[in-house]
Amino acid sequence: MQVIVWATLDTLQRNKILQRSISKVGANQELTSSVASIISQVKIQGDSALFKCAQQFDNVNLDSLEVSVKEYQAIASLDQKSKNAIITAAENIHHFHQMSCPKDFEYEKNGINLGKMYRPIEKVGLYIPGGTAPLVSTLLMLAIPAQIAGCQTKILVTPPQVDGKISPAILFAAKHCGIETIYKAGGAQAIAALAFGTQTIPKVYKIFGPGNKYVTEAKLQVSKDALGAAIDMPAGPSEVLVIADDKANPAFIASDLLAQAEHDKEAQVILVTTSKQIVNQVLAEIEVQINYLSRKQIIHEALNHSRIILANSINECFSIANSYAPEHLILHIKEAKSSLAKVVNAGSVFVGQWSPESVGDYASGTNHVLPTHGYARMYSGLDVMAFMKSISFQHLTLDGLKYIGETVESLAELEGLDAHKNAVSLRLKSL
Repeated sequence: MQVIVWATLDTLQRNKILQRSISKVGANQELTSSVASIISQVKIQGDSALFKCAQQFDNVNLDSLEVSVKEYQAIASLDQKSKNAIITAAENIHHFHQMSCPKDFEYEKNGINLGKMYRPIEKVGLYIPGGTAPLVSTLLMLAIPAQIAGCQTKILVTPPQVDGKISPAILFAAKHCGIETIYKAGGAQAIAALAFGTQTIPKVYKIFGPGNKYVTEAKLQVSKDALGAAIDMPAGPSEVLVIADDKANPAFIASDLLAQAEHDKEAQVILVTTSKQIVNQVLAEIEVQINYLSRKQIIHEALNHSRIILANSINECFSIANSYAPEHLILHIKEAKSSLAKVVNAGSVFVGQWSPESVGDYASGTNHVLPTHGYARMYSGLDVMAFMKSISFQHLTLDGLKYIGETVESLAELEGLDAHKNAVSLRLKSL
């Protein structure tokens, strides 16, 4: 990891240091064209395109896109320890998201009754990435808030394994979250199927879930199509920023950095500290811990474009963190809880030495679908509200219209919209 002394940099150099390791997805013209072609094929050919893509990209010849009733019998092969872990994580995630669920409200003032009511998005698509391991945690993070929101139709798509099947863990977690139907589709083609529908996969109104650069680009493209679907948020490679003082535990810090680095070779890891000693100790710990980790190559590649920044003060550390706007922010500092007030931009914060990011990724209860690439400046992490929309309402009594009518007439006249003024004036004159 490159070690940088913040005080020696000018503004342009500081901005460059905090840049992400890769450009935004939409800037890659070759990727954009490739994804656009896949989406077009799915729109025109439907299921046929999905079967071809499964063969081309997943090396699988599928007989059916939908997981059959017989395939669900594979749940019996899942060990009880794994089932218990899924159940415990689901309970914690459900509790947190139930607590944060928005509530209807209304109030009355001067004869004007105003309020807001929340309604679920009726049809949502949940994308669960494939790869080398079943991302059961992501399924829980998407399905549970959708369940709490009351979404009528929850369509789950995930790439098939090399044998054409879906992991028993995914099947069990889906059943536990009330999802009965799963479709075998991955990549940009799965996003296109959710956005536009095929003969088998129903069209949805909004698509949720992380994925690789093809999935991300596909989500961006379908969200711009008038006949497509909305998306949860833009996404990029995972990232963490750790703030540490001179009393922090270097072994804990190193473990947090390595946990993030193993996600992806494009993941970004940043340590911001006030202590030169901590810098040296953390680098030494990384060398020790990496020896007994399985994803060494990925970790090394991620660390090659990651940074350690030496700052003058804890306040400067927070200033750097807020400028970077990390997906995950970990506070290895004294009085970590009271320092939360200094956090302006972050997807999720892990407070103190006993709060590794891993607990938020899996089972503490908060959602791990978080804004990356600096989007924490304007986006929140996934929650129940993302699966809902709000509808405002107003109910005026006669006294209420009398109270506000002249104000509305004046504003409508000011804007030259006399039909708007007339809708009020007619009512007032009828009195």
